[in-house]
Amino acid sequence: MQKYSDRLNRLSYSQTFVMSNKVREMRAEGIDVIGLTLGEPDFDVPDNIKQAAFDAINENYSHYSPVPGFLELRQAIARKLKRDNNLDYKPTQIVVSNGAKQSILNIMAAVVNDGDEVILPTPYWVSYDEMVKMMGGKSIFVQTSIESEFKITAQQLEEAITPKTKVLLFSSPCNPSGSFYTYEELKAIAEVVAKHPQITIISDEIYEYINYEGEHVSIASFPEVYEQTAVINGMSKAFAMTGWRIGYCAAPEWLAKGCDKVQGQMTSGANTVAQRASIVALDAGKEHYQYMVDSFKKRRDLIYDLMKDIPGFKVNKPKSAFYIFPDISFYIGKTLKGKEIKNSDDFAMFLLEEAKVASVGGVSFGDVNCIRFSYASSEKDITEAMRRIKECLASC
Repeated sequence: MQKYSDRLNRLSYSQTFVMSNKVREMRAEGIDVIGLTLGEPDFDVPDNIKQAAFDAINENYSHYSPVPGFLELRQAIARKLKRDNNLDYKPTQIVVSNGAKQSILNIMAAVVNDGDEVILPTPYWVSYDEMVKMMGGKSIFVQTSIESEFKITAQQLEEAITPKTKVLLFSSPCNPSGSFYTYEELKAIAEVVAKHPQITIISDEIYEYINYEGEHVSIASFPEVYEQTAVINGMSKAFAMTGWRIGYCAAPEWLAKGCDKVQGQMTSGANTVAQRASIVALDAGKEHYQYMVDSFKKRRDLIYDLMKDIPGFKVNKPKSAFYIFPDISFYIGKTLKGKEIKNSDDFAMFLLEEAKVASVGGVSFGDVNCIRFSYASSEKDITEAMRRIKECLASC
């Protein structure tokens, strides 16, 4: 007899990892599959960061750190926020966690009560809705489309707010759409939220550096919502440190204290060696890692040019992150090679089985009409994947 809690039974498995596991299984069977599922840079960790980790080991950073992270790391994060975003945060306003995912969960645990509403612009990162469920909240979805570059308007936000609204959670740059909000768009959203002091903004900015057109703007830079905003960032994407598990939040002091309290009962401080290495990574500045962004931009241009020629795909050119999120609604409701396509998850499974290309259906991102491809892969794999998909669909 299974004895899972209701909380666990409410949760779904991450579709990203479901599809990546299928890729591993198929490859183990000798099947040639191209995986464009995981949002993980295919670069190795830069040498300056590796050396800092070796130094930390040799200097015996092997004991517990303070729950919110080493002071020196929180000071480095504060320097980075001032240098790159013109944001003023004290170390006491910063909490370092085991990845940005934990940073978001800490905040949700600190502010969301059972039945509270959390506004999620769609599409959203797969874990957002599951986090809301975990904390007993209710997700309120605000729909967007490829025509709006998958961004909500201030008016849409205003219409979604109720007395039960507790959180606005979004990412900019966005996973999965690759869009980002401009200064003017964020200002309009900030003006709406400022009228509702019970709302906390959770601004996920983990893809900040991977931005090809225009400057990144943090919604925390608008004074009217600074005290309502928690900025989320981390080391995984821009520094190719996915396995090192270092994320952080910068927030009003009351909220940072709440995150410290939550984390102290869950995991305590993050990995000490990775923390020390992160100090060096952050202080080097984003220019030190620009070569990765330049490579992603080339791949963005490549996959966009190839994908827009695939029949039935409606594509917009992503401006940031390393994902492309085409609208494939043309195929929904059709039967392809005997397989009924009811939504984008079915279409992703069809491409995996028939074209041997792995992607992630948009259902778990809140969009049944779109499908996500990660182009954090080689140009060779991207070119071959698009060729396979085009040929597969042409033969249907």
